[in-house]
Amino acid sequence: MGVYKADGGFVGEVSYFLGHLVGMKECSLCDITHSPIKKRAAFKEFEKKLLAEHKIGFSLVHMNERTPAELAASKGREPCVLLENEDGSFSLFLDYVELKATSGKVSSFEKLVQSRLDIYL
Repeated sequence: MGVYKADGGFVGEVSYFLGHLVGMKECSLCDITHSPIKKRAAFKEFEKKLLAEHKIGFSLVHMNERTPAELAASKGREPCVLLENEDGSFSLFLDYVELKATSGKVSSFEKLVQSRLDIYL
């Protein structure tokens, strides 16, 4: 599960968009998953591949949409990717430094996720 460093909803989306335009807001996960207007086709393909090859669904949430368990695992670490454990708790899977290192490239993100999955699976 990816956690954006932005709030959802109309006000959150507009606030992030305008803040990003003027360089006041940044979310490296947003850069990976979306073009300025919509979800990237390459990211949609990554989601399909992750599900087909590993039976892992990848969801995305905004900061104000997190459950208490997701919040406990990610507060102050946004943007990040969480891994849901068998008991329903969450662990940090990728942090904001790792996400920023992908430079917004889906292919780099995919390689990073795969290398981490090789450790866990």
